[in-house]
Amino acid sequence: MTDTLHSVDIAIVGAGPVGMALALALAGGPYSVLLIDSRQRGASAGDPRALALSHGTRQLLERLGAWNSPLATPIQTIHVSQRGGFGRTLIDATDYGIPALGYVMRYRDLAATLDRRMATSRLLSNCTVVKILANRDAANITLDDDGETRSIAARLVVHAEGTPGNDEGVRVCDYRQHALVAEVRPLAGHAHRAWERFTPDGPLALLPLAQDYSVVFTMPPDKASEHIKLDEQAFLAALRTQFGSRIDFVASGPRASFPLALRVRRQLTVQRQVWIGNAAQSLHPVSGQGFNLGLRDAWELAEALLTRAGGDPGDAAALAFYTQGRRIDRVGSMGFTDGIVRLFSNDLGPLQVARGLGLLSLDLLPPLRHFVARRMIWGARAWP
Repeated sequence: MTDTLHSVDIAIVGAGPVGMALALALAGGPYSVLLIDSRQRGASAGDPRALALSHGTRQLLERLGAWNSPLATPIQTIHVSQRGGFGRTLIDATDYGIPALGYVMRYRDLAATLDRRMATSRLLSNCTVVKILANRDAANITLDDDGETRSIAARLVVHAEGTPGNDEGVRVCDYRQHALVAEVRPLAGHAHRAWERFTPDGPLALLPLAQDYSVVFTMPPDKASEHIKLDEQAFLAALRTQFGSRIDFVASGPRASFPLALRVRRQLTVQRQVWIGNAAQSLHPVSGQGFNLGLRDAWELAEALLTRAGGDPGDAAALAFYTQGRRIDRVGSMGFTDGIVRLFSNDLGPLQVARGLGLLSLDLLPPLRHFVARRMIWGARAWP
């Protein structure tokens, strides 16, 4: 049996932080908006992941009324170095007149804050999208709602969940690395400093989170499997090996790992459909750009729909304007993270010297350092 719901202007597939942020950015506008999620509402309550949020992301969340400062740990300085080589640089928030370069927040806390702001929005939870058929006037969405089939007509479908697959329209670069994530307790506290340490196996990031560090340690898959099996003291010893005497650790929480690849959807829009966030591109976690890029996707899509669409959210010209507007930020962010991974994830002598000179240049030449820092804070377009 098929139940046809009333049509809506915009259907957002995915009620994660990016999808909810888009719905909030569109609130009060001329469009009816429906969020569709495959999970139950509040399913993120147990999600232990940490998110690195730039200061620019804080500014966007504040505009949406969804910034929860007590739950965010500020990053006031970032120390960047390479293991076994010279050169280092220090990026400090005071150089940019902002309270912090970025923040670290648990995924579940950000999702809960956005969800509270979404209290009056329409949400279909526990629904799986079966197929989407688009024509000139609308996109027809077929849903599986707990065994029942539902059909929705939307003038625009926004894909805001999942990651690009392996189809012909997606460019995939397998880094042959896994990210091992955990939380560790430092002996002497973190003083709101983040560390980015480049090793031959891949980048290692320590991000201050409450009293601990959130660790993102990239390495080949076989090493990740070995590190997952280490007991607590052996894992802490492995971390100490990477930092020498700079930092000591006294405790560690559970560990998990996942494979890393650059996945890029070449075409962001087709008839009556658009992809944003991780559904449009998934990046390597180095420098923590992925979620921040996705939130900027949502913000700029809302602006394009509210100012360019002329009452039709699926207007091809408005979607083309959005795609063109995202090009610099999207290509720049992908190129930045991909270039870092390729340059620093090896132990070649000449490249080690080049990396050291690059880090030294960042430290000695403030304009160059500011160029890099501003793009980490506000994206490749150096907002605001």
